[in-house]
Amino acid sequence: MARKKKQLKVVFLGGVGEIGKNMTALEYGDNILIIDCGCTFPTVDTPGVDVIVPDFSYLEDNYDKIRGIVITHGHEDHIGGLPYLLDDCRQIPVYGSSLTLALVKHKLKEKGISIPKLNVVKGGEVRKVGCFDVEFISVTHSISGAFALSITTPEGVVFHTGDYKIDYTPISGEHINLSRIAEIGNKGVRLMLGESTNIEKQGSTISETKVGETLDKIIRNNTDKRIIIATFASNINRIQQIISICENLGRRVAFNGRSMKNISVMAKELKLLSAGEQTIVDIDKIGEIEPHKLCIITTGSQGEPMSALTRMCNGEDKVVVGDNDLIIISSSPIPGNEKAVYNVINNLYRRGAKVLYGSLEALHVSGHACQEEIKLMTTLVKPQFFIPVHGEYRHMQQNRELAISLGVNPKNTMIAEIGSCIAVSKKGLTRLDNVVAGNTYVDGLAGVDASILKDRHQLSKEGLVIVLVSVSVQDKSMCAPVEVIARGISLDEEQTDYIKSIVEKVFDDTNYNKPEVREEFKSNVRKKINRYFNNKLRQKPMVLPIVMEK
Repeated sequence: MARKKKQLKVVFLGGVGEIGKNMTALEYGDNILIIDCGCTFPTVDTPGVDVIVPDFSYLEDNYDKIRGIVITHGHEDHIGGLPYLLDDCRQIPVYGSSLTLALVKHKLKEKGISIPKLNVVKGGEVRKVGCFDVEFISVTHSISGAFALSITTPEGVVFHTGDYKIDYTPISGEHINLSRIAEIGNKGVRLMLGESTNIEKQGSTISETKVGETLDKIIRNNTDKRIIIATFASNINRIQQIISICENLGRRVAFNGRSMKNISVMAKELKLLSAGEQTIVDIDKIGEIEPHKLCIITTGSQGEPMSALTRMCNGEDKVVVGDNDLIIISSSPIPGNEKAVYNVINNLYRRGAKVLYGSLEALHVSGHACQEEIKLMTTLVKPQFFIPVHGEYRHMQQNRELAISLGVNPKNTMIAEIGSCIAVSKKGLTRLDNVVAGNTYVDGLAGVDASILKDRHQLSKEGLVIVLVSVSVQDKSMCAPVEVIARGISLDEEQTDYIKSIVEKVFDDTNYNKPEVREEFKSNVRKKINRYFNNKLRQKPMVLPIVMEK
């Protein structure tokens, strides 16, 4: 019997056709290398869900093949799924920058998960992970310690851009290593996986230093105000700029919000954030500082319900907002968060504060490459094959078209979807059978499947009708009147009586002596009542018959 030839397979478990939940696996023989393990956050379409992570079924079924996880950077959409993967697939080594792994370690501790082997790497280092040699290449992004990956496989080099922008004046001083990327491209790259987030934006992404210039001007021109700045806790470079501006202008700085406090401590320990001994003041002691000599850096720039800024606008935080405050929202709303962000801004105005936000000032710049930067990256890498990632379908299609315009053969490009499995060889890209993939919805400590979400949608839109039926086991008769309880739907007395008569009629027509008929009775009650609501009232509440046997 001929031995089956090994193939290099790229398995897409998240981050394609969507922004968030990034996760890709490279597989060759008995070796699997996982790239990123992110999450995404709930929307109105996922009521009651805390977080959404990839479906790990394929990895759990192939656990013995997993040789390691490499993380491009420490944003939630790249590390947020790790606690849920490592809860079942423990002791898998994880590789990333010092800040990335500090964030991972903190996240695992919070979930009570044993810490696997965490391997800190620096830009330029190469690590052997199974049959793969992974080179970590420094790139600039909106978080420190971000990498692109050059992965040498038995079928050639796979280059994963990670999230990047080409910032020629980075705050950290660590530039994107374009010369090394060019060297890798000149040696030959079999496949490039290129991020697509800002493909629709022409030109190049503005440097982070421009935000610093804007903030400096605003703070300098508002010497009589207390300044409150809301931004992403992970954006260490922006936080450093704020601290430096405040030190130059004689302001003290306080951190508000759990993640802001935690990440600032991590960053200081890793020497990624610096401040004078007298600069930082504990948030509990801000009453000792004159308001116009204080700047508070806070979480909540996305209008998150439990964030510090949301608590402030609702009057539920130790920081009491008033007419002496200038509040700066130093971020842009993530798609889907717009309403929550503007609700916070409206409530801050109601409290008398002045608010500056993205549409009024240049207070935020993206961490993702625009068209000209993507052109440069693709030109330097010179891939034989190209698959766009990190974007919705329209983003990936436009990125594919851009790669073709730069000389990539159209036959050598593909659009992947979640669950896609693509084989890579010198001859080309080949679609294989899809693997089991999709979303895992996490609610508290439990998983929530799609059927439960469907029920929640129905409850929120149509309401609930509970029908209580009391049955005497001894004589198989109803021993109490039928009760009808309605929630989220209005029933008058006539409608309620009619529902009761439906139940009584179904019971009279049911031979309740047989145990297997009891479920049939509830099913018939549900069908008859559903038909009544649908035909007579044009409504579709969830109907829940409950039989109590006495």
